[in-house]
Amino acid sequence: MPPHLLTLALSYAVPLTSYLRNMPPRNHDLPAVILLSFVLALGFLLIILSCALWANWLPLLVALTFVLAPVPNSICYRCARADELSPEYNSAYIDFGRFLTGMLVTTGLSLPLLLAHSALIQPAACWMSIAGGGLVYGTILVYSGWFGGGGDDEF
Repeated sequence: MPPHLLTLALSYAVPLTSYLRNMPPRNHDLPAVILLSFVLALGFLLIILSCALWANWLPLLVALTFVLAPVPNSICYRCARADELSPEYNSAYIDFGRFLTGMLVTTGLSLPLLLAHSALIQPAACWMSIAGGGLVYGTILVYSGWFGGGGDDEF
């Protein structure tokens, strides 16, 4: 990019960022945040109840896998940037992030089933932890899609 175009772009970008920083908060976002926090609390409640009702804390691993599931995709999406040979994004990073995210989501769904099959947890605890983990992961997806800022994070 020629230097004069860069200074022109920066001269327009600085007032725009200061304008966006001083914008009032959107009032229609508050009900969405309240609903998402309620669904997230319900998901964690199901996971904790699946542990506490049967005095076995192994289903708590499901919460960990579903909370960590979006992290590799987000990190790899930020690593995929245009290089000097191609103006397009490097999709190998994005594919690797999606692979790791899919692996963690599959682990979160299959771990309670494996624990219930091997009689380490009760079948009801298995279904409660799967439902709670699905609510937690779904809340993370909806929040990142609603407030992500233009599709930065694709989970």
